[in-house]
Amino acid sequence: MSTKRILEGPIAWEVLRFGGPLALGGALQTTFNLADAYLVAHLPPEEVGAAVGALGLCDQLAALGTILTYGISTAAGVLVSQSKGAGDDAGVRRTAWQSTLIVLALSVVFGLVGLFGSGVIVRDVIGAKGAVADVAIRYLRVMVGGSFSIFFLLQLSAIQRALGSSKTPVALMLGGNVVNIAVAVLFIYGPGPAPPHLAFLTGVAKALGIPAMGMMGAAWATLLARSLTLVPMVVVLLRRFSVVPAAGARRPEWPEIRRVLALAWPSSAQFVVRIGAMLLVSSLVARYFTTPTDQTATTAMGLVFRLDTMVLFVAMGWGSAAQTFVAQNVGAAQGDRARKAGLVATGYGLATSALLAVLAVRYGEPILRAFDDEAAPVAVAMRYLVIVAPAYLGIGSGIVLGNSIVGAGATRTTLVIDLVVILLVQLPLSLLVVAALHGSLDALFRCVAVTGGASALVYVFVYLRGRWLPARAAAPRGGG
Repeated sequence: MSTKRILEGPIAWEVLRFGGPLALGGALQTTFNLADAYLVAHLPPEEVGAAVGALGLCDQLAALGTILTYGISTAAGVLVSQSKGAGDDAGVRRTAWQSTLIVLALSVVFGLVGLFGSGVIVRDVIGAKGAVADVAIRYLRVMVGGSFSIFFLLQLSAIQRALGSSKTPVALMLGGNVVNIAVAVLFIYGPGPAPPHLAFLTGVAKALGIPAMGMMGAAWATLLARSLTLVPMVVVLLRRFSVVPAAGARRPEWPEIRRVLALAWPSSAQFVVRIGAMLLVSSLVARYFTTPTDQTATTAMGLVFRLDTMVLFVAMGWGSAAQTFVAQNVGAAQGDRARKAGLVATGYGLATSALLAVLAVRYGEPILRAFDDEAAPVAVAMRYLVIVAPAYLGIGSGIVLGNSIVGAGATRTTLVIDLVVILLVQLPLSLLVVAALHGSLDALFRCVAVTGGASALVYVFVYLRGRWLPARAAAPRGGG
């Protein structure tokens, strides 16, 4: 999509053209992740319970590093978009390169954390027990140790979106997920046994000498597929966009790095707060509603986390579109158009969140049974969906509005909003219900739903006040 369309085209249509592929890509990417969970769920009965519970727990833990780095990519996308809207090509190259150096450094740090700190994180911080903890530690070492793959995929995708390309990075990410599923089947089941409809691949695994790795096969397949996807991602970025500075300008430039970090740290902290809120729920479930021999509630949370993630990914797709539109229009000093673009994207996000909420309640049980046919965890997971799914509307709307505000560079505003909601609503309410009043699981789930609604209300109030727009965006500079 050209910059002219973002700055001058019909807002509703252009946001749909740009954001639709991103939202669809988020949904499909989650679908591929669900396919991973499906494959793990069809392991032998003695492995499946611990594997499903560990998978849900590890996805949340691995997401901490991913979301932290996503804050860097978000800041880079905002600054690149604003430079693009202002016609500053040198600024585009400088920000893209220096922010990528930051991502490289974070890849090294998280790789070391994954390799040497997984046991402490799983057992001591989260409080996981028994077989779930044993499997989670091994899985986390691979996923966090190989964090560089997802870190760079997110960074390169963010730069392409900031420059007006939404379809290509989504297509490459989805292609990588297709590879992931194919390799995962070979690595998880090896020469067999495998589900009947996948049994034909066991001969391939046998011929290649690939052993059955169980849940660890899913981890290695994901790392391999992401690494392979990086190759065409780099090629496309270099061929389509001029983002690499001259040879003499490729060393770290500390003023630009500080500029990126100043915008990124509130955004990174905000994402960590969001995933921390999800980990709070998992930790309370693990500590108050499980025992070393009964992991039913933790397994249920692993199941519903997949559906929650789809809502988040779809909303973040619309949010990424809003961020690009707001940022480029702020760079072009078109404040009114920036504000309208955020509202339009929020409308699309609200509609898709409502659809996903209806589907989760009406068809949640057969979907969940595809990953775990045990009646007990599915029953707990359905209780969660009935209570929390209506709050998807608020959660989705808040995410898109937050991304719109971030597009204007007001990352501290969104951080403060999330901190206020989590620290003043979810944390005290959850602890009161579970620790003080000894409430039920359903009561804890209601705390999650209330938090989603509260977040949406605060975001709507802040957005409509409009103080998040910078003063320079007030003076129109062409376009409408």
